Amino acid sequence: MPKNPRTLTVNILTLFPELVEIAFTQSILKRARMKGLFEPRVINIRDFSRDKHRTADDKPYGGGCGMVIKIEPIARALAAARRRGGTGKIFLLTPTGRKFDQAMARKLSQESQFTLICGRYEGIDQRVEDNFCDEAISIGDYVLTGGEPVAVVIIDAVVRLLPNVLGAKDSAVWDSFSDGLLDYPHYTRPPSYRNWRVPEVLLSGDHKKLTGWRREKQLETTLWNRPDLLQNASLSVSDLKVLDGLQKKAKKKQKTSRRIKS
Repeated sequence: MPKNPRTLTVNILTLFPELVEIAFTQSILKRARMKGLFEPRVINIRDFSRDKHRTADDKPYGGGCGMVIKIEPIARALAAARRRGGTGKIFLLTPTGRKFDQAMARKLSQESQFTLICGRYEGIDQRVEDNFCDEAISIGDYVLTGGEPVAVVIIDAVVRLLPNVLGAKDSAVWDSFSDGLLDYPHYTRPPSYRNWRVPEVLLSGDHKKLTGWRREKQLETTLWNRPDLLQNASLSVSDLKVLDGLQKKAKKKQKTSRRIKS
């Protein structure tokens, strides 16, 4: 008999549970939950404060604007998560963390459990990161109001990589960043709309040409939109020839454009 699918459990510590819970009631994340492949455990940090106002934050030492989330309710919330079934690796979501990418998503998809702590206000008492967390994670060089959207982004990226989550077996294999490059363009019916036609190679039925076209378009899209990715991508001799040709075409167009302007 086949083994039961592995369930990924994710604890999410937050001051605003509703902001993350809604994401688990829709689309891929909902289906993953229903299949028993993904179990989110949303933990309200305020439930672990010990005053009648459920206070989870306070003014920062040394002065400054904003409020800082206190260490005590987070420590108690993590202790409760351990009693309930564990925490796995613990990650603090903060703009000062290491940038999240597809490689990290793939690595997290191999875990059976992990925990995300959502930042808010001016930040979280540094002792949380120093003493409880395995790593701090950011999703980009910008600041959001809180870590809840970040948690949803990370969970979505990870859960879709779990076996049996996506409808098509190879869907995640061909995603952008799966091989270090951006994705190729996609088309569907009708083949012509307002004289804008689908590339003929996609209608040809020639799988060899189709594979070559898709790879070339991956390289082209990456070269123009994210050239930095090419530095670490696994490129074949054929890929390098394609890139060289694309760059030569671009230089030729630039020269032609200059002549027309002059």
